[in-house]
Amino acid sequence: MDKIWLKSYQTGIPATIEDQMEKYRSLGDLLEESFSKFSENQAYNCMGKGLSYQEVDQLSQQFASYLQNELKLQKGDRVALMMPNILQYPVALYGILRGGFVAVNVNPLYTARELQHQLKDSGAKAIIIFESGCTTLQSVLDKTDVKHVITTNIGDMLGFPKSVIVNFVIKKVKKMVPEWNIPGAKNFVTELHRGNAKTFKKPDLKPADIAFLQYTGGTTGVAKGAILTHRNMIANMCQARAWLSPAISIGNETIISPLPLYHIFSLTVSFIFASVGGNNVLITNPRDMKGFIKEIKKWKFTVITGVNTLFNGLLNNAEFATVDFSHMKLSVGGGMAVQKAVAEKWKKVTGKTLIEAYGLTETSPAACVNPLNIKEYNGFIGLPISSTDVVIKDDNDKTLPVGETGEICIKGPQVMPGYWNRDDETAKVMTADGFFKSGDIGIMNNEGFIKIVDRKKDMILVSGFNVYPNEIEDVVATHPKVFEVAAIGIPDAKSTEAVKLFIVKKDESLTAEEIIAFCRTELTSYKVPKAVEFRIELPKTNVGKILRKDLRQ
Repeated sequence: MDKIWLKSYQTGIPATIEDQMEKYRSLGDLLEESFSKFSENQAYNCMGKGLSYQEVDQLSQQFASYLQNELKLQKGDRVALMMPNILQYPVALYGILRGGFVAVNVNPLYTARELQHQLKDSGAKAIIIFESGCTTLQSVLDKTDVKHVITTNIGDMLGFPKSVIVNFVIKKVKKMVPEWNIPGAKNFVTELHRGNAKTFKKPDLKPADIAFLQYTGGTTGVAKGAILTHRNMIANMCQARAWLSPAISIGNETIISPLPLYHIFSLTVSFIFASVGGNNVLITNPRDMKGFIKEIKKWKFTVITGVNTLFNGLLNNAEFATVDFSHMKLSVGGGMAVQKAVAEKWKKVTGKTLIEAYGLTETSPAACVNPLNIKEYNGFIGLPISSTDVVIKDDNDKTLPVGETGEICIKGPQVMPGYWNRDDETAKVMTADGFFKSGDIGIMNNEGFIKIVDRKKDMILVSGFNVYPNEIEDVVATHPKVFEVAAIGIPDAKSTEAVKLFIVKKDESLTAEEIIAFCRTELTSYKVPKAVEFRIELPKTNVGKILRKDLRQ
């Protein structure tokens, strides 16, 4: 296989990273290396309260001991985490992994149906949950295998008196915690101190052991648990760390993390920067733009990650332009396509290029990233990262020549072995020659850069022509009166399907006629939308990805 992308690598980026992976048998090994190297450095900060690497080491070891000795969980047992970005998250997560258990990340905004499915499907024996979700859990608990419920309040680890104040405001003032009653439920902080680090027994973990059941596919049907092994996660951490090495200063990075840690993008980024002694600033509620911007103003941050809708939201808040960006080295967009209009405005406001990356839950997640030294947004998702092969295949799984459009397929040590208890679903996404079928339509150029055209399932068929929503959305997003836009296909008697737009206005004077006229100047006739609907907001996942399937329904 001709790996044409290697010639486009930034100087110093290795073609392979297997030698780096061999240092670690498990994520516990990786974490313990950082705990030792960077013990005095701050590892996490949330709402002004920080934890050093030494403190995270001690607390996570206590929690691992608690799970082993108090709850009597066995190696490989699944433990669910259902919390926003708070200090309890990394402590509990690292304890689960170090204890030899499997972490099952759960969206805190799940409905009862969604929560029941994920807990039942994973066979989770225990759950650590913030109290706002307890009412939902209470309604489905008897339909799951969960035996141990450990609850926490958002402010529990913020220290006195802040913990008392935060919890009072959330419960009594904002009334964000509905009444609940789960007999036998225990408090996280209380139980944490029952765990004795001295009785922690480090398990014999192998690279092929499961680290995470990371659920995905909920936007297209029943959520499936992607099996991510310790090797998968270590590989992606080593790949990303190598890719970022030209910009990273060991022990001196401060990263802003607004995306929830239960999402694979934010989760892996957290491991990457833990491995280099970085300080991870957790944003509990990034939808509160005023509070979010106020928080990042306190930091001389060097890295920020997010999704297109988050960056767009920041840019449309006048206060964001007053943030000090002089220390920022990297801003990385993933999770969904970065729109050109957003990337260009980001460069104008911050002075830094928004680097687009690409990956999926099934690839732990990074598969392609743009070189850090690109000067401007280029419309590509980047190059295949170290030890990763990417090919473009047709519907018969035949590899296509450079320059032809087809499905993006990925092979590398970060690719999952399969879906939990779903061999039939695994078979659908793996080719005979070992590539994972992403479901994304793309094209590779002569330099090895890959461009996403669209999701295979979102493609619109107009009079026999393939129309990709991303292209339409990119064009419409440049209109000065548009805040957000989504495009879908709707049935059409003459052309099979037609393009329909859903738009959130930036300027109330905007009309459907104005949008359609604008599109006629920018798009071929069959791509011009036939219908425009204005909305107050667009449906999104909790990470901020626009849900086209909800609009189609």
